[in-house]
Amino acid sequence: MKITAKFVHANIVAKDWKVLATFYEQTFGCVRIPPERALSGKWLEDATGVPDAALRGVHLRLPGYGETGPTLEIFQYQQQPEKAPTAIHCPGLTHIAFAVDDVAAAREIVLNAGGGEVGKLTTAEIPGAGQITFVYLTDPEGNILELQQWHRNQELF
Repeated sequence: MKITAKFVHANIVAKDWKVLATFYEQTFGCVRIPPERALSGKWLEDATGVPDAALRGVHLRLPGYGETGPTLEIFQYQQQPEKAPTAIHCPGLTHIAFAVDDVAAAREIVLNAGGGEVGKLTTAEIPGAGQITFVYLTDPEGNILELQQWHRNQELF
């Protein structure tokens, strides 16, 4: 049996949800989807397994998919442990990617908005897939981003 599924959202737990949401809005053109969330109660504790769970945050519509597209959910828990360092080669989910029309220019925008560097801007030929220009960076809280541009028969994305 196969599950019928549709991608809905990805979540980032932030140190400061307002600052991180603003970064994604201003840098990538994500759009805030009301209402802002202020969630707590036994139901949230039961669902998350976090004692006395309480969080605040927002959903941001990701660019390129219209009014019904997937969102980036940015939440901040009232009590949360320190984040372990993230690395591109650690098991588990490691990054989110954005297709852009100019990787070098987008890289500078991310860095100027408080992001950080992970690796070098690179162009490579991927056998059977085409040429890609990409770079790994971080958002202001250290979450890894990939900016990419595929070059296939003059198509941008």
